[in-house]
Amino acid sequence: MSGGAFRAVLFDLGGVVVGSPLEAIAAYEAAQGIVAGFINRVVVANGAGGAWSRLERGELTLDGFFPAFDAECASAGCAISARDLMTRVAEVTMPRPAMLEAIRRIRARGLAAGAITNNWITEDAGTGVLRPHFDVFVESAAVGVRKPDPRIFEMACTQLGIAAREAVFLDDIGMNLKAARALGMATIKVAEPDAALAELETLLGFPLRG
Repeated sequence: MSGGAFRAVLFDLGGVVVGSPLEAIAAYEAAQGIVAGFINRVVVANGAGGAWSRLERGELTLDGFFPAFDAECASAGCAISARDLMTRVAEVTMPRPAMLEAIRRIRARGLAAGAITNNWITEDAGTGVLRPHFDVFVESAAVGVRKPDPRIFEMACTQLGIAAREAVFLDDIGMNLKAARALGMATIKVAEPDAALAELETLLGFPLRG
């Protein structure tokens, strides 16, 4: 699809528009002497019924999540403090100025910008400061569906009035990108933000940096 055929760019937040929670989790594991990747393996092993998934669907508050996830990790063979872990996650998820500038330029060209984020209910402003940068803002904890469930992508497209093939989606997690591609979206994996923006510039056909 040519750049002119895209009508919207959809962004994951953590690891894309803001700092990566995965880096905070890795740092926590290193600091606690936990084998790298242990926490992610617990999340995957417990699947849709696990504490992390229930948190991101809005079925658990953080106060309910902490003991539940502590118990899951203990059952898997390692004691953690979910409260300390999530404090670290909150500290790293600060906005990336280059991404906010790219979003500004996208909207200035007449394209829509949307956020699709797996998140959880918090008592502070949380992602609220980011809302004005987007035309639609789809949060897993609010809609009860989390990536990679295709329904969350379809919600964003419906709210924007576009077909999936008219969107580009950026995320840092492969399974989320795979789900978006299956719906017809163009996808970009964000490992290094500047490289991802360069790839997005190629797809859209106009500059997003500098």
